[in-house]
Parts: sequence; structure tokens; C-alpha cells
Amino acid sequence: MQRRKQRNVEMTLLGHVKELRKVFLISLYAIAIGTVIGYIFSDYVYGFLADPVTEMAGVSFITTTPMEPIMVKLQISVVTGIMIALPVVLWQIWSFILPGLKKNERKYLYYIVASSFILFIAGAAFAYYLVLPVCLKFLLLAGGGAVDSTPFVTKSSYLKFILTFMGTFGAVFQLPVVLLFLMRTGHLSPKTLAKFRKWAFFAIVILTVVVSPTPDLLTQLLMAGPIYMLYELSIWLGYLITRKKKEPQPSEVQEGGGKN
Repeated sequence: MQRRKQRNVEMTLLGHVKELRKVFLISLYAIAIGTVIGYIFSDYVYGFLADPVTEMAGVSFITTTPMEPIMVKLQISVVTGIMIALPVVLWQIWSFILPGLKKNERKYLYYIVASSFILFIAGAAFAYYLVLPVCLKFLLLAGGGAVDSTPFVTKSSYLKFILTFMGTFGAVFQLPVVLLFLMRTGHLSPKTLAKFRKWAFFAIVILTVVVSPTPDLLTQLLMAGPIYMLYELSIWLGYLITRKKKEPQPSEVQEGGGKN
């Protein structure tokens, strides 16, 4: 890290390109190794993702083409490989941009990256453990009493569905990071957010209708509720941030005392 920082002092455009190429290659190697590991454990990973369906009575997985099983295995391997390699990729990106940042900018970036990652995992976990079981029962079994039928789910369609489902929840859970960043930079205030609560609620409802991975009202409600709670949490955290920002620093207090 220190060597890279020293080189960046008088680094030419070609030097930056070489450093960026190094970041890209190391990240690519990490993803490739992670994909190999993901291929070994792909059956276990898919089994974990498929638990909400396999635990339902009367629902079965099927394959519709000869290539579907291997393609699903490869897709799972790549996704798992990216997740395994993510710390290496983030570290490479971090080491590339860190020398060009000021001390306070580095501190903010630490908070943003860590908070964003935690909230994404929280959103995906919320979708998998709480929303998905209810949503699947509603989608697969609703209306089944009208005509007797046996629900079948293809492995490829389910993989696409659950990745989209969990990814969407992980993305919308980034709301506090965005709002706190805007408040920290002075573009928003907690008073403004509190004043427009009603409008924010309607905006969140519209957002969930647009980005919801399924068109059913149940999923949209289960998504809108936590998002609005995160909005309220952002307001209270915003008050804490702005209050801390207004408090005089020890150095300022000493300077003020010296002047008197």
C-alpha cells in the first residue's frame, strides 16, 4: 500500500493505466479462483437457495432442456466466485483510489463501503428468510383451488428469480447510506426529511411497485414497510450526525479560551 502511495505522487497517465490493469488482473484471478471453489460447492449453494421451495409440499423442480442442469451449475459457480472474491476485489479498488483521497474523505469512504455492504447483506437476508417463504406460497399456491394442478419450477427460472429477488432487496436497503451521505454533505437535513414524511411514504410505495421483483401486492408491502422504517432511522441518525457536527471541537474550545 505504501509503495503504491509513493508512486502516485508523480505518476503519469501510463502509470495509472498500469496500476489499473494490475487491479483488474488480480480481481479477475480472484474471481476465477472463487469460481472454481464455487463449482465444487455449487450443489450445496443451490440447495440452500432452493430450500424455500423444497420445503413446500406439492412443489417440484424440473429441467426442460439437456443443458439446463450444467448451465445452472455454472451460473451458481460464477455468482459464488464473485462473492468469494469480493473482499479481494474491494481491497484492490480501495488500494487504487486511497492514495488520491484526503484524510476526511477516506474516513467517509470507510463508513460508506462498510455500511453499504452490511445493509446489502441485511436486505438479502431479510428477503430470503422472511419475505421469500410467504411470497412463494402466495405465488405458487394462490388460485390452486379453482383447477387441480401441480406446481413445477424450472431450476434456471428459479435461480434467476431468487437472485433478482435478493439483489433487489439488497439494493433498496441502501437508502440510509444515500440519505446520510446527502445530509453529511449538506444537501439534505433531517428536518427536511421529517417534514416530507408523507411524500416520502408515497414515493417509497411507488418505488416498490416499480422495482419489486414480483407484481403481487404482498411482496410490495413487505418491501415498502422495511424501506420506510429505514427512512425513519435515517432521520434520527441524521439528527445525531448534524448535532455532532455542530458541537465545537476541543481545539476550537481551546482557541476560544485563549482569545478571551
